[in-house]
Amino acid sequence: MPTGGRPTLTQFLIEQRRRHPGATGDLNALITDVSLACKAISRKVALGALGLPIGGTGNVNVQGEEQKPLDIESNELFIRSAEWDGHVAGMVSEEMDEAYTLPPQYPRGKYLLLFDPLDGSSNIDVNVSVGSIFSVLRAAVPGEDAKPEDFLQPGTEQVCAGYAIYGPSTMLVLTLGSGTHAFTLEPMLGEWVLSHRNLKVPEKTREFAINASNSRFWEPAVKRYVDECMAGSTGPRGVDFNMRWIASLVAETHRILMRGGVFMYPKDTKDPTKPGRLRLMYEANPISMLIEQAGGRATTGRTRILEVKPDSLHQRIGFIFGSAEEVSRIEGYHADEPLDSYKSPLFGRRGLFATTS
Repeated sequence: MPTGGRPTLTQFLIEQRRRHPGATGDLNALITDVSLACKAISRKVALGALGLPIGGTGNVNVQGEEQKPLDIESNELFIRSAEWDGHVAGMVSEEMDEAYTLPPQYPRGKYLLLFDPLDGSSNIDVNVSVGSIFSVLRAAVPGEDAKPEDFLQPGTEQVCAGYAIYGPSTMLVLTLGSGTHAFTLEPMLGEWVLSHRNLKVPEKTREFAINASNSRFWEPAVKRYVDECMAGSTGPRGVDFNMRWIASLVAETHRILMRGGVFMYPKDTKDPTKPGRLRLMYEANPISMLIEQAGGRATTGRTRILEVKPDSLHQRIGFIFGSAEEVSRIEGYHADEPLDSYKSPLFGRRGLFATTS
């Protein structure tokens, strides 16, 4: 076997299908479509400034964010890869205001595909790892066009979730509900090869990721947690922590899956009209499924992410995930602390991230 005895993505999916005698192969085919789009995006990203312009286009998406040429191209690659072969009944993307209706000449399938075609694209110009995130749900009425409300399913209804990361190597990380597995793109063969079977997030960690520039807007529970970590071995935790921040959800997730940690982009008061920064349907839900299947936890701070019932396609949400022990601690702080009660246990009113009055 030219892959050194390791199964390819296709072989892995066939193995998974054999465990479900009633499976039709439609899900396998859809995952293959998505993996092809990710290969094409990887190539576009690798070209950097030699490919599409890396600046903004002047267009603003439904999120209020300026689109880059690669955002638009990546979105098209996802659509063209998945729309034609009768496996999806509709699609939702970060880059599209409304759900995508398939062209009339294509058959409708039994799945819904939701995706962020190029997460972290603001990092393209500085050559930091970016990625694509996707989620698969069952269509309410297979064979017919999906309605917008058909997509509004809690994350517990996902049948598949994954991401591709475009870094020093290109990897596809996938779950079908029986563990989280990672495949590395073998560039000479052009094949996804299983490189990490059954990833596990360590229960304990001494590493956390948060955008500290937003500290003045954090809820008391988050301020308390970060203060205690920053106090290190001389503080109440009694150990030193490292702080990370990449500003790429895929890159943060990949680090946590590979070596542990906790990621926080919590609800805050920076914009009271937004209940969070990240999108529930095609960012928080698929990442949460991957993390939970690897033994970690994912929460808003108060509610398990996968149990949140969506109310809109582009709903935002506070998002905390990673090593189970640390996420549980943060949930406990949210449960314990009244909203206005936080006083820094380290420096009183001069707490590292505590506000003064």
